[in-house]
Amino acid sequence: MGDQSGRTAVVTGGNAGIGFETARMLAGRGARVVLACRDRAGAVAAANRIVSAIPNADVTTVHLDLASLASVREAASELGAMNSEIDVLINNGGVMELPYERTPDGFELTLATNHLGHFALTGLLLDRLLARPRSRIVTVSSEGHARGVIDFEDLQSENAYKPAEAYYQSKLANLMFTYELDRRLRAAGVETIALACHPGIVLTNLYRTRSRFERALLSPRLRFLNSRFVQSPQAGALPTLRAATDPSAEGGDFYGPPGRGYTGDPVRVESSSRSHDEEAQRRLWHESERLTDVTYSI
Repeated sequence: MGDQSGRTAVVTGGNAGIGFETARMLAGRGARVVLACRDRAGAVAAANRIVSAIPNADVTTVHLDLASLASVREAASELGAMNSEIDVLINNGGVMELPYERTPDGFELTLATNHLGHFALTGLLLDRLLARPRSRIVTVSSEGHARGVIDFEDLQSENAYKPAEAYYQSKLANLMFTYELDRRLRAAGVETIALACHPGIVLTNLYRTRSRFERALLSPRLRFLNSRFVQSPQAGALPTLRAATDPSAEGGDFYGPPGRGYTGDPVRVESSSRSHDEEAQRRLWHESERLTDVTYSI
């Protein structure tokens, strides 16, 4: 990763896990970083940790609850007031395998947080991104997207909720959103590009709903047993960083660990055939616009 001086990066969920490592490494290379997080105190603590390790780091925080469209709009307004231009928006924040819950807007929590919140935030910040030549929108998906299915007849999982299936659906939505967005950006003739990535398997707070035994299997304490299947948060952040900074990256690229997709240095990888269904991409786009009441200016 080259010098990032003069670039502004917004990282959702940047207070912990791979989001924190992404923010820390960008700040270490000179980027101005904004942590957009639901946990206000956690965001401030994360910013302080980065500045303590990197005294000249430029790190600020904005409150963002992706599960609330009101909060998304407030955060976008604050981010727009802080930044006339944004070089990279990293849609990293997310939840995984939670009990069924409705958001204040009436959406299923996983879909709202992982997809709809980022769809709305990106659209509301698009003018700031378009103002910066070769700006990037990087959305963090998961290797689990391959098991995802977009159920347009029950998008909010009202009829049969299964936590893992809701998560996989939201991660597939991340990729379909990225591909449709990049196609629209190219059709508009602008320089901004949209890319996606996945971190492989990384033990973070996302796994807090798993059993103690499952979390123990992924623990760094068992590195001698699980190193072929589990990455550190630092390594898990590398696909995001490559998508955000690699000069050779192109719109529509998808980065992740090679091979089976669990560990290793990031390379361009192929996503599932379902993620490339253009008709489904357009349908998801229109449904996302309807649900969020956010229309893109391209």
